Amino acid sequence: MFDIDRWREIFQSINKNRLRSVMSGFTVSFAILLFTLLFGIVNGLSNSFTSAFVDDAQNSMQVRVRKTTKPFKGLQTGREIQLRNDDYNFVKDTYKDKIQYQSARIYKNFTLKYKNEANNYDVRAVNPDHQFLEKTIIDEGRYLNERDLNEKSKVIVIGRLVKEDLFGEKPALGKRLNVNGSSYLIIGIFSDEGGDNEERIAYIPVTTAQNIYGNNDYISQINLGYNPNLSLDAAIAFGNKIERDLRKKLNIHPDDQSALSVRNMAEANKGVGMFMGALYAIVILVGSGTLVAGIIGISNIMIFVIKERTKEFGIRKALGATPASIIGMVVQESVLITTIAGYLGLSLGTYILSLIGNNLEEKYFIKDPSVSPAIVIAATVVLILSGLVAGYVPAKRAANIKPIEALRAD
Repeated sequence: MFDIDRWREIFQSINKNRLRSVMSGFTVSFAILLFTLLFGIVNGLSNSFTSAFVDDAQNSMQVRVRKTTKPFKGLQTGREIQLRNDDYNFVKDTYKDKIQYQSARIYKNFTLKYKNEANNYDVRAVNPDHQFLEKTIIDEGRYLNERDLNEKSKVIVIGRLVKEDLFGEKPALGKRLNVNGSSYLIIGIFSDEGGDNEERIAYIPVTTAQNIYGNNDYISQINLGYNPNLSLDAAIAFGNKIERDLRKKLNIHPDDQSALSVRNMAEANKGVGMFMGALYAIVILVGSGTLVAGIIGISNIMIFVIKERTKEFGIRKALGATPASIIGMVVQESVLITTIAGYLGLSLGTYILSLIGNNLEEKYFIKDPSVSPAIVIAATVVLILSGLVAGYVPAKRAANIKPIEALRAD
């Protein structure tokens, strides 16, 4: 492997057959370049899908209700469906073994005011588990807790941009905020990876909202986080069962999709997974086909090289060279050409992806196309194996030729 004389002979052979070596290396280089670009683009699509749901838990599920569009059990079309605490508790008690997090949600839009600064913001009344469902990041203070719910406390957690709008650079934690005419204590300030819109929101306890704004037990939505140990298929079946049971409980027609729907991230994750799996399979198929063509090209080049060196190999064998030494020399040359050409293609592909960056995100939803270190390592192994395969067959043929036949070859 580290024989200087052998390496000298290999480089002399490559130099003697420069055009053939370049052409054979080009096929491998092109194959790796194509594979790198395709894989990077598919990774970019995957990054776009991931970032689209970055601010929500991947195991989240949302139960939403609207007006009915089908009559059922003597009830007319256009009936407004209203979720209540009883429905929330029904889900909580019935499926507690399959639920990791659960929160009600009530949507409000209030004027928030501090001294001379005021503006309208979305205010969501929620349970403490909502922090994990929405992946809320607490920067200062704390989130809502069970004591806030039990005592129906007038406390509020505000987004980072709400704090900037109303307080500027001044501290906001512990200050009193006028919320639609009522005084609330700011107990926390949060940020959210979902962007500016998610950081211009405020959260209050759901019990407080029910008590002050309506004196009822109405809720707008039920948010769940299913047990992460459930498979995607099991999570989808779980979501379907919740939907069926709530339809039955609320007297909604089984086919009335408008009246009640369950948005299940498991379905989205499964769909994205299948789509990305198909794309990766296509990339591997195309890349493998191109790589196989490159291997065949190198193998053919090695056959021509061996033909030209038949007499040389015969003399080597006559002087005592073993078949293994001849095979090793030919295979080593093949691996060298393949590895150098492959890494040129890999380096060029990686460089092109870095130049692309996020330029394709807006039009083609391709975000940060790149190849991972694992792919680079796998490519290294593939290149070495490809060189071995490409060189071994002709090398084996050359090693088996008899010295007398080799010396007679034209």
